[in-house]
Order: sequence, then structure tokens, then C-alpha cells
Amino acid sequence: MKKKLYQFIFFKLMGWKIVGTLDQNITKCVIPVVPHTSWHDFYIGLLTRGILDLEINFVGKKELFAFPFGLYFKWVGGAPLNRFRNENKVDAIAKIFEQKKVFRLAISPEGTRKKVNEWKTGFYYIALKAQVPIIPIAFDWGNKEVIIFPAFYPTGNKDADFEILKDYFSGIQGKVKEYSFTKE
Repeated sequence: MKKKLYQFIFFKLMGWKIVGTLDQNITKCVIPVVPHTSWHDFYIGLLTRGILDLEINFVGKKELFAFPFGLYFKWVGGAPLNRFRNENKVDAIAKIFEQKKVFRLAISPEGTRKKVNEWKTGFYYIALKAQVPIIPIAFDWGNKEVIIFPAFYPTGNKDADFEILKDYFSGIQGKVKEYSFTKE
């Protein structure tokens, strides 16, 4: 019932579509979502997740998880992250992968909704350390498409791997067009 409601809202009312598939047998992965230009990306992600009927998790700044909204964010798969604590975030998140049977981590490599020229590298090193694939996903507001790209297995050569990953997002338009990712 809930999936039908998500489909109705996403496909019929909003006019979006999903291009590609996420292999349900991949129970652990890092999902970089690009571009992240607006808070509207959050509900696009929730609707997509509901339509795919897959558990997809995210981490967010701990301030988002304060009462009363924190209960909701945890319910939809969120985990608070203390960005100011002096700990290695890659190691902490990689440890979550060890502890969970299913953990698909959606993350914004841009690290903000503003325009950036370089991605943060944490998502890459998390995937490498946890030995899980990267499944790039684009929210293309220009074409109203969520694009799921094939699983990518990081090689350890960050520069070469980033060239491949960044190519996926060439020409993808964010909700705030001027903040869209452009490959330099």
C-alpha cells in the first residue's frame, strides 16, 4: 500500500521516473548521490527508496536528530554523525558496515548543498575500507530522473576512480541549477 502511494506521488503527481536498477542482492554499498543542491533532494530520496522497497541509510549532522524530528530521521534510516568529535569518520562508518547485515549508505560527496568544485573523499574511503561497491545515483531535476548507475568497485587508485565516477554526473542538473556539479 505504502509503495503504491509513493509510486503515485513520484510518477503521476511529480512526473519523475527511475532509470536503472539497484541490485537487491547488494546488501552493503556506498551510494553517492549527486548533485545535492537543495533540501528537496531528501524527499526525492525517500520516495525513490520507498518505490525500490530497499533499506537505504544515511548519516546526517547530529543537530538534525534532535527531538522531535530526530525520531523521524532515525525511523527512515538515518544515523547521527558528530562532525566536531575528534574521531576518524571513515573508520567509524566502516565499522557500521561490519556490524550490520544490510547497510546501504547514501551520502553526498559534495558535503553541502552549495556549489563545490571538488568532492569530499570520505565516501570513497568508506567503500574501500568496508570493501563494498559504490553505486552512484543522480537526481536529475532537469529531466526529472533518478538515475541508478552500475555498481563500481573502487580500485584504491582514487584519482583514476574519481575520473570514472565524476563522468557519470556530467550534465546532470540539480534542483538549484547553478549549484549543479561540473567536472573540472
